[in-house]
Amino acid sequence: MADYILSEDLKEAVLVAEITKRPLLLKGEPGTGKTLLASFLAETKKLPFYRWHIKSTSLAKEGLYFYDAVSRLNDSRFPEEEAMNRVRDVKNYIRLGALGEAFLQPNKSVVLIDEIDKADIEFPNDLLLELDKMEFFIPETKEHIVAKERPIVIITSNNEKELPDAFLRRCIFHYIEFPKRESMKEIIKAHFPSIETEFMEKALAMFYSIRKIESLRKKPSTSELLDWIQVLLVSGETLDSSKIPYAGTLFKSEDDYRVYLN
Repeated sequence: MADYILSEDLKEAVLVAEITKRPLLLKGEPGTGKTLLASFLAETKKLPFYRWHIKSTSLAKEGLYFYDAVSRLNDSRFPEEEAMNRVRDVKNYIRLGALGEAFLQPNKSVVLIDEIDKADIEFPNDLLLELDKMEFFIPETKEHIVAKERPIVIITSNNEKELPDAFLRRCIFHYIEFPKRESMKEIIKAHFPSIETEFMEKALAMFYSIRKIESLRKKPSTSELLDWIQVLLVSGETLDSSKIPYAGTLFKSEDDYRVYLN
């Protein structure tokens, strides 16, 4: 991921998290690179990478392990000796989640807990012990799993709901600011090394003028800017008028587009 630009502030936050061995909690606008940081670290440090994408129905235990009772029930329907032997051992039906897999790694790894704020309010509290002590218990097999090497844990949040204080105390926090114009130029050049300076300046002028409109429900993000530039370059479209070509790349609703036009 040579095109990922790691700011000095974010580099410092990663260093603090590694020194303290605490999870790094990232907040910021969607599209500012929170999720990509984890895969960037795994790639640059050459570490195994485990991703746990949180949904509204997610349970904390799922990141550690889950018991596949359905598969065991299905296997029990077959009379063959091999199937019966498999059914007798419950270990055959224990599936490790992202954290569980990372705990068993003999060396350091990177774990991404993505969009933790989508889950139930009690979800973060249910992970306090596991993230603090880096261990958990599997009642079905009476196994006590302790991390062989504490992983680098990256947690992202889009601020959909507040996180508990007890959880926040155990994290290193960093807010990723939206890139300033000069930083955005670096990001664009990393993705499009041969882009013409004049064209890039025109695109940025349009982009930041849009972002200044306070009444927009969703301001275009970095990822949308990069998509827009890619479309412009491939199509050969010029930016010589006030009209925004391929506006659907930047605006995600009809209302926002109308706000811009007005």
